[in-house]
Amino acid sequence: MPTPKITIYTDGAARGNPGPGGYGVVLISGKHRKELSQGYRFTTNNRMELLAVIKALEALKIEGSDVTIYTDSKYVADAVEKGWLFRWVAKNFKGKRNKDLWVQFLELYKRHNIKLIWIKGHDNHPHNERCDQIAVGASSGPDLKEDEGYTPECGGVETDSPEDH
Repeated sequence: MPTPKITIYTDGAARGNPGPGGYGVVLISGKHRKELSQGYRFTTNNRMELLAVIKALEALKIEGSDVTIYTDSKYVADAVEKGWLFRWVAKNFKGKRNKDLWVQFLELYKRHNIKLIWIKGHDNHPHNERCDQIAVGASSGPDLKEDEGYTPECGGVETDSPEDH
């Protein structure tokens, strides 16, 4: 059986950062397409960007798939593609945010052949625009969950600057 090839688009949103937030995902495999989303009462944008990737990977049914993930989050794309994440692991995430989500991501990352690609947000890319719409919609929806891993120690507004890595 050939290795499944899956394309994923993700986006996260937070109003207030921290504040109400949500994620949006578009999964594409051949002629199949699926959307995922969820909103949270109090969270950050970076948490939602990363959670979108996690939820997308959790939805995959066949291990060992070739997965291309498009994200407008430099935080997520650079952490993986530039190897920062693996240095964070070696230092047990000392001084890093969102350890709970990165640990979840790593477990899923090991199951597939994953390539993360950064794309510019709000640049008229149809799938990225759709992810943004559903993430923002989820952040103001009626079914907001608690982000169990968010703590005030996350520090409010998060940056994506290389100095943090």
